Amino acid sequence: MTAVNAPRMHIIETYFECCGFDHTFLQGGTSVYLWNLSRTFASRGHRVSIVTPAHGRLDDLRGRYEVEDLSYEDTYTLPLALDPRVWRDFPARVDIALRTTAHRIRLEGVDLYFLSNEYLDQLPDTFYPPYSAKGRDLVFFKPLVFQADSVRFLRGWFGDERAVVHAHEPYYHYLLPAALRDDPTKLVVSNVQSNMPIAKKVYAPEVEGLLGLLGVDVELPGPDPDPGVPAAVVQYQQLTHLHYTYPPDHVALYELTAEHADLIDFLSPGQLDFYAGFRDTPFEALFRRLPVAGVVRRNAHKMFVGGCAISDRWLAWDPAAVDRAEVLGGLGLDPALPTFFHNARFAVHHKGQTELMRAVDRVLGEGLKANFVIRCISGNGIDDPFFHEVAARHPGRLHFEWERVEEARVFSYAAAGDFALFPSKFEMDTFLIAQGEAMAVGAVPIATDQRGMEHFRHADGPETATGFAVNRSFAEDDELLTAALTDRIHRAAALWSEDPARYQELSARASAVARTFTWDHCADLHLAAFTRLWEGRPAVLSTELALRQGWFDLLDDDLVTTSAAVEHGDIDAYERRAPLDADAALRMFRAAWLRADFAACERVLAHVPGAVPGEETARLRERCRLLPDGRVEYRLPHAERVEVVEARRGRARALPDVRTLERVGPGVFVGAAPGADGVLLLTLSSGRVTWDEVRHG
Repeated sequence: MTAVNAPRMHIIETYFECCGFDHTFLQGGTSVYLWNLSRTFASRGHRVSIVTPAHGRLDDLRGRYEVEDLSYEDTYTLPLALDPRVWRDFPARVDIALRTTAHRIRLEGVDLYFLSNEYLDQLPDTFYPPYSAKGRDLVFFKPLVFQADSVRFLRGWFGDERAVVHAHEPYYHYLLPAALRDDPTKLVVSNVQSNMPIAKKVYAPEVEGLLGLLGVDVELPGPDPDPGVPAAVVQYQQLTHLHYTYPPDHVALYELTAEHADLIDFLSPGQLDFYAGFRDTPFEALFRRLPVAGVVRRNAHKMFVGGCAISDRWLAWDPAAVDRAEVLGGLGLDPALPTFFHNARFAVHHKGQTELMRAVDRVLGEGLKANFVIRCISGNGIDDPFFHEVAARHPGRLHFEWERVEEARVFSYAAAGDFALFPSKFEMDTFLIAQGEAMAVGAVPIATDQRGMEHFRHADGPETATGFAVNRSFAEDDELLTAALTDRIHRAAALWSEDPARYQELSARASAVARTFTWDHCADLHLAAFTRLWEGRPAVLSTELALRQGWFDLLDDDLVTTSAAVEHGDIDAYERRAPLDADAALRMFRAAWLRADFAACERVLAHVPGAVPGEETARLRERCRLLPDGRVEYRLPHAERVEVVEARRGRARALPDVRTLERVGPGVFVGAAPGADGVLLLTLSSGRVTWDEVRHG
């Protein structure tokens, strides 16, 4: 793919934080992404503008850059409707008087526009309002003020100029696509930077008031209907970080962006695939019954992968120039031992760091001779004593740090390492630059088999794998993940010592894969999509995506495949291509059995009687039973864990009661029987997590 023939376009990047050009302004990875992508667009000859808040830092900028004060002044009143359940000590509506000015820096072919007013200039150190401000301090709405200001600036400053507006993270731009939908000169691309809960909602009167301010007449969706799933399933989603319930007077922000944007941009193929269906997660069954699932299907033709990348500077540095003995010796470690490296912000659930430290403690306690360099970055230190206790137990084997340091130092750690540990959880990673950086210098990954990380190929088969994989995790305290990490660390250390040729093969492959993720490649992907949009070519649904997600009704008959129909247990889809004979029925039954999709198994049995051997039918229908002593027994050969989940009554957003059945043998689990509304949560050996009913007969 190449963008050589792309027409010259005006690309406007807009986000709440676009300060990646200056490390003193840097708060998050999106800033780095935006700056690298913008300067690459500019190097290709495109006109590039960035619109972002000044965050009260104009004086700092003036000290290092030439700042131009523009002849832009926008005085208006922003009407803010407040949810009385949250903002109890505030009136139902607050009118905020604002005077917004604009300031420009021209740098490396990019025009950076900084918007300044009383709200946008607050929080100059952290930029982002703390969650604790919600219900207490109106500074919580600083990002919302920026949304209104950015729309007004785009209209007021750029007027009728034709442009692609590339907006980032739906939570920070959910007003923008609707506000610009009737402007034929502005083509809006919504970028999903993180896997924020897809059904995250905001107070509808707040949205109505602001869209009214912006002159937009949009009918907001009504309350979600009852999804028709057990209450325990709904309550459990809070523990997965994938879904939360909201009052009926709230509106899904992804719906606002997806329905009105021209394109929807994702950082990796796996992230797009995950966000389209949440397959194999505890959320999948509920998601399919929510209105937002229909939003995804209706707008799936807009979805594309714009990609992400590893910094040019990191790729230019030479790992061979790093003195391993000096680096590891300087940390008090033994350079002669295999070395494992982890580098991520301190986020125990997102990054799987509790399970990681437990695994490190376990393998070192078992006598493994290896080094561990663990970086859990936090500006406020690490307040969990467990992490410090593990470090204290293993001096000379474990170096633990949390300070922010120069990138060159992190590079030296990665280059001195042999393996990179990234056991991220809950599918919160959408690309994971840090894993790519470590792989680029030859570290072999040991990482979660998450969809948002699959482009690094650590979970591939033996001929193409770059490293070792552990199953995905959607549990806050996951012994299965700890045990898997322990196993992979032992296997990796043995490989390093006993089969150096195979280790070098994996290391070279890991480096080669990671080094394909460049900003030039990322720009190519974006410019190809932007060019199609600019030239008025309609977006087309990917057949491969529709087949993977089981959206057979969106495909013509000749595009449906029997293999995809078997995978999804869809009899109607199969019979659009061929009759479901006994052989096909048996394949479909067995595929559904392996997925623990027992409803699909029953449909096959009803549709083609006699196709499935009697012992397999009996295994299906006798998988769950009550024992004479009143306990429940559950049998499923490919289950690794079975949990009983029961709803808790009484308050909004109550957490369910969850208990794990005792594993008494391979695929056999026993424990106290749940109540009549209890459900079972199954974790399979494949990593799939799904639900089953409790049979009381």
